[in-house]
Amino acid sequence: QQPTWDRPPREMASEPPGEDPHILARLSQEPLSNEEALRFVSDPGCGAIATFVGVTRDNFDGKAVAKLAYEAYVPMAERELRRLCATARDRWGLAKCAVLHRLGDVPISAASVVVAVSSPHRADALAACAWLIDELKATVPIWKKESYLEGGAEWKQNREWAHRRLLQTSGSPSSSEEAAATREAAATPPAS
Repeated sequence: QQPTWDRPPREMASEPPGEDPHILARLSQEPLSNEEALRFVSDPGCGAIATFVGVTRDNFDGKAVAKLAYEAYVPMAERELRRLCATARDRWGLAKCAVLHRLGDVPISAASVVVAVSSPHRADALAACAWLIDELKATVPIWKKESYLEGGAEWKQNREWAHRRLLQTSGSPSSSEEAAATREAAATPPAS
């Protein structure tokens, strides 16, 4: 079976669903559990579970990173996570979908985000998992602050978000426009 990540969605949810028992979408100050996500998406009718676990790395662009800190507008972010899960379930025929994102300080090697999906077939599970993390980074109102070992910190905007914003405003960017938009977005902290 061919990967289906380029297939357009049959229907985009304009409003996120209410409490869907097939979706787990949560932001938390507590450490994340990949095992919780795996248990949630486990389904006897599915032959595939795909996961992604994003962890804090100790470097970025040549700087030694001490930790990350995440902030979010929680009601909007959780609503958007549920909408993304509903869209992925419809688009790829998933049985269940879990997206967990950490807030607050996240030390080196700790999980910042966990995505898990179950599907009858692996191609759909893998495509949905990849799409979910990309869409989360591009659309969900979660902000990341990098703190460096040599001191100082910077609010970071996701490059995916900057690229998408540039495409929405100008069509197709040149590489210098894309780089400028990425630098601008990375330098813009969230409003307090």
